[in-house]
Amino acid sequence: MTPDDSSISTPAGAPAADSSASPATSAADITLTQDLRVPWTWLDIFLLAVIALVGTALFKMLLLGVFAKFGIPGVQIAKSPALFGLFSVLQQLMITVALLAYLAAQVRLNFRAPFWRTIGWRPLEPGPLPMAVQICGWIAAGFVLGFVVQSVTLRFASRTKLPVQALYQDRRVALALMLMAVFVAPAFEETIFRGYIYPVVARTYGMAVGVFATGILFGLMHAAQLWGGWLQICEIIIVGIIMTYARAATRTVLSSFLIHVSYNFFVSFGNLLLLPWYRFITSRH
Repeated sequence: MTPDDSSISTPAGAPAADSSASPATSAADITLTQDLRVPWTWLDIFLLAVIALVGTALFKMLLLGVFAKFGIPGVQIAKSPALFGLFSVLQQLMITVALLAYLAAQVRLNFRAPFWRTIGWRPLEPGPLPMAVQICGWIAAGFVLGFVVQSVTLRFASRTKLPVQALYQDRRVALALMLMAVFVAPAFEETIFRGYIYPVVARTYGMAVGVFATGILFGLMHAAQLWGGWLQICEIIIVGIIMTYARAATRTVLSSFLIHVSYNFFVSFGNLLLLPWYRFITSRH
């Protein structure tokens, strides 16, 4: 069972959870729930963004150099769906590991606090429903959300070829991307958006603004992959808002993570079942 906010002790060496704990808090912060009393600030979020941009560029140059060592120039990578997909997968994995390592080092070494719990990965709080039912409920919510989104997408399919579709032209790369979408992306993105960014936005502007701003930012970060598919961009923004609301309501990243995993699973693999269903329904009208 998870103790309530008033009984959660401050990790040894971590800033205290009162109004004088750190520059990130103010006199009004004494009313904040424990999940919003994080030791990082807007400056830390800015630094994370800079590191992500610089790291992405550096890893791209590094990978181009490695591919060149094997006689594969950048021009060939751009023209080959298989090579371009492999390059993209490796680059995503590298920046994911690098950013998580940076955050872990910052929380553990700079703030002297346990990483996962401080970043928002707490157990679900006890409620009127058994814990297993709560977990299954959040997983089911992700499946329902994925079903609705994919149904709308199929009904109003974009005539524009989306950039992300170029990554799925090779079967092996497509499988790797789908596996990443289920087993890697949810943990990484929930840690960054709902764990690291949301608490700072919510404690500054309130929970409602935190939910909408974080959800919109989450959607816009995927816009490059969906550019030209404006419906898809709007859908991913709505999905981001729903996930952030779940995190805000439960005060743990675990709930939004469960939605994220099941949603990505359905979006990645659900078309195998949904597409025949959609064709059957539309053929009757």
